[in-house]
Amino acid sequence: MGNMVVRSNFEWVYTDQPHSDRRKEILAKYPQIKNLMGPDPRFKWIVSFMVMVQILSCFVVRDLPWKWLLFWSYAFGGVINHSLTLAIHDISHNVAFGNKSARWNRFFGMFANLPIGVPYSTSFKKYHIDHHRYLGGDGLDVDIPTDFEGRFFCSPMRKVLWIVIQPLLYVLRPLYVNPKPITHLEIINALVQFSFDLIIYYLWGLKPVAYLIAGSCLSMGFHPISGHFIAEHYMFLKGYETYSYYGPLNLLTFNVGYHMEHHDFPSIPGSKLPLVRKIAPEYYDTLPYHSSWGRVLWDFIFCKELGPFSRVKRECELAKKD
Repeated sequence: MGNMVVRSNFEWVYTDQPHSDRRKEILAKYPQIKNLMGPDPRFKWIVSFMVMVQILSCFVVRDLPWKWLLFWSYAFGGVINHSLTLAIHDISHNVAFGNKSARWNRFFGMFANLPIGVPYSTSFKKYHIDHHRYLGGDGLDVDIPTDFEGRFFCSPMRKVLWIVIQPLLYVLRPLYVNPKPITHLEIINALVQFSFDLIIYYLWGLKPVAYLIAGSCLSMGFHPISGHFIAEHYMFLKGYETYSYYGPLNLLTFNVGYHMEHHDFPSIPGSKLPLVRKIAPEYYDTLPYHSSWGRVLWDFIFCKELGPFSRVKRECELAKKD
């Protein structure tokens, strides 16, 4: 952990986020990276298959005992649902149909949202733009924990609780940090989602609906895959605010682990992010990275130097004008 000490506040910096300058420098040296930008033709079929698997699973689990339903929600359905949230992340960058068909991406995001059980995709898109444009921006980037989270969730047991309730915090935090008006697409997203839930309930009863929603909540809380929430931007080494992960779980998560590469080039689909590192290795191989999301969770919980305050934070121009 270098010279890090127990934190009582965020790591405030007074420089712009580094990814814009890195992007310009890398493209100047390797203009062929532009060829990686644009939609991934296989992506929409992979996502569609995952949605179909979860609908079939709803039929399969309809008569399972509750204990086994929750087990499979965590071990199987939750993995698919968490992966679908990361598919929605890629869809928010228009990798399904390209920037020229933005509306098709929004509706496809609603389709990918169906097994998650609660409306998510349109609201995620609305806030994720700010996460890239104003990384660490005070009052803008809702990925940054609140001051209360930093002060309260500071012991190992409280940090475990913080990880468990991550889904709830991701819902509530934007309403407190950076509330925005509800859009018509969010209303459509909610109507489509709740209609799907009612159809599943009508066909097969309560258990399949519980299987879907429980899988989403459990997999986005204390789950090996959820280590990426902490791995991406929590400051494990002073001065570094974005980290990649190069382990096998990228196969289940649309390469979200290639997070430094993603922030450098948000318009490149996850499937092609390894090529960015291959083309420009000198920009990535010298940076700190994670090799285990499980280890990330362990270190976050038990290292007193780490906690919700372990984030780089900055003031952005838009926040100052407000």
